[in-house]
Parts: sequence; structure tokens; C-alpha cells
Amino acid sequence: MKMALHFSSACSFGLSQKRVDKIKAVASDGFVKVKSDEDNLVKLGGSDLKLTKLGIGAWSWGDTSYWNNFEWDDRKMKACKNAFDASIDSGITWFDTAEVYGSRFSFGAINSETLLGRFIKERKKKYPEEEIAVATKFAALPWRLGRQSVISALKDSLSRLELDSVELYQLHWPGIWGNEGYIDGLADAVEQGLVKAVGVSNYSEKRLRQAYKQLKARGIPLASNQVNYSLIYRIPEENGVKATCDELGISLIAYSPIAQGILTGKYTPQNIPTGPRGNIYTADFLTELQPLINRIKEIGQSYDKTPTQVALNWLIAQGNVIPIPGAKNEEQAKEFGGALGWSLTSDEVNELRDLASKSKPVMGFPVEKL
Repeated sequence: MKMALHFSSACSFGLSQKRVDKIKAVASDGFVKVKSDEDNLVKLGGSDLKLTKLGIGAWSWGDTSYWNNFEWDDRKMKACKNAFDASIDSGITWFDTAEVYGSRFSFGAINSETLLGRFIKERKKKYPEEEIAVATKFAALPWRLGRQSVISALKDSLSRLELDSVELYQLHWPGIWGNEGYIDGLADAVEQGLVKAVGVSNYSEKRLRQAYKQLKARGIPLASNQVNYSLIYRIPEENGVKATCDELGISLIAYSPIAQGILTGKYTPQNIPTGPRGNIYTADFLTELQPLINRIKEIGQSYDKTPTQVALNWLIAQGNVIPIPGAKNEEQAKEFGGALGWSLTSDEVNELRDLASKSKPVMGFPVEKL
């Protein structure tokens, strides 16, 4: 998940059932228009949705509890808007948010859903034919009981987003209780036409199978499970989640796919991240990680790619994985697009895995083992 805790950004997606093409910026009358190509799309689990092979996470948008150095201002909001536009212009057309991102509940400045809805509305004024897909999430708070709580929360999210429906609605984490009711609520949302597909997040293998079975009884596929997954956090491979997703045809959405910026090569033992991340990715940890970072850089140079693009491509190479890196500005969004359209060799994929295995994994989201 991604609350104000370190526990990595959860976090997706789908495009509509219409044919959507690979987005390419085309200059026309001073504006950018979009063209498309099926090669840039993947099917979302067992649903009918197709979405771009990479999404954008909006955890940081409006957040002041973990990101943005605990501050929010017009400059940062403009940077997020530029990231949104640059993502679409780069061919990435779906965005993952959640009701708790940037919310007062998580000590944020402005809800991420509100910002995303505003950005979409502004973009649609210029390009009304563009396909922009939204994924958001339900917070399984202890006082929320029953299937109706899911519908009520979803309608609140839709109000903030200023949309009639979203492509994907997910349970952000398993509840302390009431999970069967939450799953029924997801199915109700599909039947009421409020969402096109449903998923879960931070679900263990056992919970994943239970949710899949319950939804299947209603004739609705469990489209996705969004979990913390990166080159240096491969717990989904070890706890059965990745294998179960592959077995059941559930898309695995990878949040924190570049380990909250650590795999970009930006940070060193002498330059650790600011804020809470500095307590996680310490100088000692980064020292241990340097052989991997150096090799990522070398491989990237051979493809004329950045470390970020190599790290994202490594995840895509695992199959049935859709990374959703967080973009806080235009430069990051443009860079993410460069992770698509090429592939690491199997030898390079294995070499990076071997190097990464020599570093200890950082802490994940606590409910992963429930």
C-alpha cells in the first residue's frame, strides 16, 4: 500500500474497451494529438480491458506525510500536472490513485484523486477524444463494514475524480475483518456499471485465492493484485503471489517498481534520500547495493537507456507484470516511457537478479503475510 508509511507505494489502469493505440505525440496546429498502436497494450487479467504496459502511480500527488519534503505548494502541483500531460504524450495513459493518497486521513495537503480528476478535466477540454484510464482504491478501515461501504467509498472517489466510472477499483489492503463483504462490494460495483474491472492490493497467496473464488462465483474475474515488487524487493516471487497470479490469470501490478527512486542511480552512500526514505535506504544499504547499481548503469549504456528504464524493463521481462512508477514531474514521466519498446536479454535479466540477491530486501507492507 502507500499510506503515510514507508510501506512502498501501492499501487493502475485499464484503458477502455475501445481500441486504444500506442500514443505518439503529433504536432498539429500547435497542439499535441494522439495516435495509437495495439502493441503498446496488455489485457488486464481476465477482464476485457486493455491498458498500456506501464502505468503512472499518483501516491505522491498532494501528499505531505511521506513525499514532497512534507510541503505542498503551487509549484509542486504544476509539476504534477506536467507529469500527467507528459505521461500521456509519452504513451502512458492510465493512472493509479487511492482515496487515502493526499487525504486528511493520511495528513496530506490535497487528495490525489481530486488532482487527477482536475488534470483529466483540463486535458479533455483540449483533446476530448483521448482515452485516459483511472484506477483507484478502497481503504479497508476497521469501521467500514459490509458491501455497501465499498459502494459508498467508490461513489465518494468518483465525486472527487469528477467521473461517472473508473476502469479499475481495488481493495487497498485486506481488512481486519469484513473481507467477504468487501469482495461482494467489488462485484456489486461492476454490476452497477461503476467500474470496468476490479482488483486487490497487498494480498497474500491465500487471500488472493479466496478473493478469486468468491468473485468467480459471481461471474466476475479478479483482474489484478497490486503489490510491492522491484529488482530489490522480490518477495512476490518468494511468497507464492507471483506464481498464483500467473496460474489464475491475474495481472500483477508492481508498485514501487524502482524502489522509491533507489534504482535510478541518483542516490549513493554519500547522498541518501531525504525524508522518511532516508531511514530505510541508509548509507550502509546503498553501499551494499552499489555493485548492482553500477551494473544496471553499464547495461543501460549498451542500450542507450537510463538505470530507471533498465529497472522497469527488468520487471516487464518477468511476464504478467505491469509496473506503475510514480511521476512527480515532466522529466520523470518522459523517462518512464523509455522503458517500453525494447527488451533485456535473458542473460541480463538473470545477471541482475543474481546481483540483487546479494542485498537484503527492505521492509514491505505488513499485511503481505496475512
